[in-house]
Amino acid sequence: MISILADYWERLQTLHADLERTLVDLPSAALDWTPGLDMNSLGVLATHVAGSERYWIGEVAGGDSSGRDREAEFRVRGLEATALIARLAETLAHSQGVIETLSLADLEAARTSPREERTFTVAWALTHALEHVALHLGQMQLTRQLWEQR
Repeated sequence: MISILADYWERLQTLHADLERTLVDLPSAALDWTPGLDMNSLGVLATHVAGSERYWIGEVAGGDSSGRDREAEFRVRGLEATALIARLAETLAHSQGVIETLSLADLEAARTSPREERTFTVAWALTHALEHVALHLGQMQLTRQLWEQR
């Protein structure tokens, strides 16, 4: 694996470890709880992170259709922490498979996003996926803190 992708992979793994720590040992009530109106639960955010990462890394960068139903990600309820953690682990494993196949030249290749109906470079899709995971991880960490302090 080229060094920039090895570094990318290390960052993605670190974010996923933090996602798991944020979800572990929480009851279903905590995973479905929202801190306020029009806010997302931990279960929704974890499902959305998995769906988005699978789409941007797997489908856009890797060319492997995800079959994503983005709207359904926001209706998730009643999942256990172990199920959410497993979904994130499956996504991470798929992402690893894609990242391991990429070359430096691939990073500059253009890919069309079926959902966005726009063209992006593979590098942009990877960067966006990492940024998106980090953004929602922060939301999840704050949501867990609010749950624990409510």
